[in-house]
Amino acid sequence: MKQSKAIIIGAGPAGLTAAVELLRRTGITPVLLEADQQVGGISRTVKHNGNRMDIGGHRFFSKSDRVMRWWLDMMPIESAPARDGQLRYQGLEREVPLAHSVADPMLQDRVMLVRQRRSRIYFLRRFFDYPIRLTADTLRKLGIRRTFFAGISYLRSALLPKREEITLEDFLINRFGRQLYLTFFKSYTEKVWGVPCNQISAEWGAQRIKGLSLRSVVTHFVRKHFLSGPSDDIAQKQTETSLIEKFLYPKFGPGQLWEHAADLVREGGGEIHFGITIDRIHAENDRIIAVEGHNHDGSRLIFSGDYFFSTMPVRDLIRSLSVDVPDEVRSVSDGLMYRDFITVGLLAKKLSISEPDGALLKDNWIYIQEPDVLVGRLQIFNNWSPWLVSHPGKAWIGLEYFCNESDPLWQLPDDEMVRFAIGEIAKIGILRAEDVEDSHVVRVPKTYPAYFGTYDRFDVIRNYVDSFQNLFLVGRNGMHKYNNQDHSMLTAMTAVDNIVNGITSKTNIWAINTEMEYHEEKAETSSTPGAH
Repeated sequence: MKQSKAIIIGAGPAGLTAAVELLRRTGITPVLLEADQQVGGISRTVKHNGNRMDIGGHRFFSKSDRVMRWWLDMMPIESAPARDGQLRYQGLEREVPLAHSVADPMLQDRVMLVRQRRSRIYFLRRFFDYPIRLTADTLRKLGIRRTFFAGISYLRSALLPKREEITLEDFLINRFGRQLYLTFFKSYTEKVWGVPCNQISAEWGAQRIKGLSLRSVVTHFVRKHFLSGPSDDIAQKQTETSLIEKFLYPKFGPGQLWEHAADLVREGGGEIHFGITIDRIHAENDRIIAVEGHNHDGSRLIFSGDYFFSTMPVRDLIRSLSVDVPDEVRSVSDGLMYRDFITVGLLAKKLSISEPDGALLKDNWIYIQEPDVLVGRLQIFNNWSPWLVSHPGKAWIGLEYFCNESDPLWQLPDDEMVRFAIGEIAKIGILRAEDVEDSHVVRVPKTYPAYFGTYDRFDVIRNYVDSFQNLFLVGRNGMHKYNNQDHSMLTAMTAVDNIVNGITSKTNIWAINTEMEYHEEKAETSSTPGAH
């Protein structure tokens, strides 16, 4: 009897999750086709001279028990005492595995660290909490004039009828008032997307931060400091995602988990092929029958299968189809837009700004709201995991730039990009150029599917691709949806659920959204025994 195969385009979180789930729950053999030379997609870990870079920063936190279980099955939590001597995760039916329970000494490094989250905004050459809190310190740094107008504009947005939320600008003003929007959101957001906020769909806000507002920030602050006090529960189910204060993180970066997942795929009989770019998708009637692409040496390869999962950019998928695609579908697809991403890693003797006690800044991320530089965000890799840094006592940071592949910035040679980045970060007073000892540049195309261009007509594409019965679009670029890592995983899990349960509709895959509770009970009851 012929063994069924699932061809999976892309070995990022969605593709690898689909492969592992297929091996655990079905007799279908997964075959992953990855254009890069390593797994993990944008969740990979880039290694340079003994240091490790997390591209974009990946918090391992989810309100989905199913995802949290999946991660913890892959990598137990490092043994560390909490207030009651145990770390707790409410939602698991069993005790959370701890590192000291791992029998094989070789696996002791395959663990999750529990990290404290800290993010701040850098504006007016000063630090402000993110999410923004109107504390005495914030008001002092803003000054009387800005504080007055921020308060008036917030009251106006809170008390007067809400603006119709058509654009992201409408969405943010409704929740923070015009003055706080202009002060703390506008510059950074427009750096990310390259267009004004009034040209971006409000759906981006609904997808990423729909539960975040000044009121929710204040409520969270009061509950934490005056009502419930600190908690050891890393589930944080009652906390809006943007406000979570602790998260899990693989000891050697996110790629460590996905490299382990790739090992499990190979051990289970699956295949992973690197350096293959898919540019032709063969279809007959309402089914995909094969995909075709070129290897790094120019040779062409064809992979036939019974099921097909795609995490490739939707625009590339539509252009690759062998059938006559309707003109309207092709037009909407060609109008989809993306933002590309550059990270410049800098190893420095020290930063020019430190904690009051002289220690390295404790931030995971710093959002650069200053309008006189292009850098959008700064990561301090030391604070994600000290194991990302091979030189204790030095600062290993990542400067993040958002651009288009057609922009001059993207075209800069690496040495010029490094000089430009050092000049910017020195200009705003965070680092001195002479303290930089090493650098590395990583470019990632199509990192962010955009919520402008023809996105408002995306249903045209969705209805068309869903007509192919054995094709499942999953993940961030696969669905042109600004998913977090856990949401991408859930789309893959749900697609496998549908195969197992004989469900032909793709509606439940598209329904997975950033801030929803993921239909947790439904997902659990629809899974077959052995599902993770």
